[in-house]
Amino acid sequence: MINLQNKIKVETSSSSMSDLVFLLLIFFMITSTLISPNAIPLNLPESSSDTRVKQDLTLYITYENEVAAYYMGKDPIAREALQAELLKALEGSAPDAAVVVRADKSLPVEEVVYTLDAVEQINRADNENHKHKVTLATKQS
Repeated sequence: MINLQNKIKVETSSSSMSDLVFLLLIFFMITSTLISPNAIPLNLPESSSDTRVKQDLTLYITYENEVAAYYMGKDPIAREALQAELLKALEGSAPDAAVVVRADKSLPVEEVVYTLDAVEQINRADNENHKHKVTLATKQS
């Protein structure tokens, strides 16, 4: 019987793979902090509450020169067409879809009430018993 002194060992090094994984992890952590949820710059009211809700639809309301401007994403919406645009955006969504209102803190309350009323009219007119919720976004104090 012949004993071979040189046996071939099959090994793979995973150190370079772990380095790559850590580099990708650091890259995604850094880039995810650069993404801003506010497409429109707003000065939100402050709150001590830390409640988070699911955002099915986000509505931005700015207030400059005593004029309220409505945005869905970055698209401007006329005040008169708010209910129709909300209805179109909520079409096909969950029955309890949440509309998050991100309103400037200098905005008069009547503009927020107008938005609440538009969603309530959609809920009343809907025959499928949808109960869309409205949440006012604030910033943590």
